[in-house]
Amino acid sequence: MRINLSTVFFVSGLCIGFLSILYIVYSDPSTVEPAVFLLGNSNGVQYDWGVPRHMHSDENRGVAANLSQKVRLLCWIMTGPKNLESRTKHIRATWANRCNKILYMSSVETEFPTVGLNVTEGRDQLYWKTIRAFQYIYQHHRNDYDWVLKADDDTFVVIENLRYTLSKQDPEKPVYFGRRFRPFVHQGYMSGGAGYVLSKEAVRRFIEGFDMAKCTHFSIIEDMALGKCMETMGVEPGDSRDVKGRQTFHPYPPDKYLIKKPPRKRPWFLLYDYYKPREGPECCSDHTVSFHYIYNVQMYMLEYLTYNLRPYGYQYRYNPDSAGTESESNTPTPVSA
Repeated sequence: MRINLSTVFFVSGLCIGFLSILYIVYSDPSTVEPAVFLLGNSNGVQYDWGVPRHMHSDENRGVAANLSQKVRLLCWIMTGPKNLESRTKHIRATWANRCNKILYMSSVETEFPTVGLNVTEGRDQLYWKTIRAFQYIYQHHRNDYDWVLKADDDTFVVIENLRYTLSKQDPEKPVYFGRRFRPFVHQGYMSGGAGYVLSKEAVRRFIEGFDMAKCTHFSIIEDMALGKCMETMGVEPGDSRDVKGRQTFHPYPPDKYLIKKPPRKRPWFLLYDYYKPREGPECCSDHTVSFHYIYNVQMYMLEYLTYNLRPYGYQYRYNPDSAGTESESNTPTPVSA
């Protein structure tokens, strides 16, 4: 059999070139350092646990560190076995480690680790999962928190901003915070997707409500049903907007709010708002707490934009403690029913 030498040289050249590229890439640590996640698996993102995060080493985190000791926050994530790889592990790799304690609530116990609750999976089981999660937390961790945050496995949370919001509140008072909606419950209720946070006393009253049969599983709509129990047990809905009246909890991604739309019939999530909704850049607080429907890649994008991106030559422009003296009113303006 006659061998074509030009073909041999061509194939050999391809192999040598490919091996040379591999050597250059993997022998130079500078090509590895900046990486945060790798793309390519069936779930979209595979976090690289061996790669350190980019940090601003000269940034002063003293205030945030101090608040982390003063405002003890237990976070629990509503998840399930099917979402651990595609969603939940990306929360674990980004914002979850900033909570004082983090728990992942599922229908089964796993090595992730998840807490196995006595429930089945499915949207119609979300309120049962919520009830069982708070019962578990109260039974096993009641001395470990001042506040308890519930978030979905596709919610991005800026924990430092949440702690700042809560730092001016008393966890011994019956109160809870989130994105306040107005239908169905007289005092309104907090959006489940945007996340909501209960004070220590609010958690106690929620547990008491079921122990004393004052609260029941009367609906499969988790956030509304919890809001009804809060009302029954005398837990007040707090106003989580900033001093300029801008929202901090958001049940949708940023693009649903930041881009001002022409006059139209408003979408349901703006019609549900307890306070007069805003669109455009003034929709959202500089100290936003959460966005919902944030998946794998977007989770890392928000993590980067929140903690790493800085415009050169600018000092931070917004002081929330002094902004109340500006012309915009801080008086709550609930939308009339």
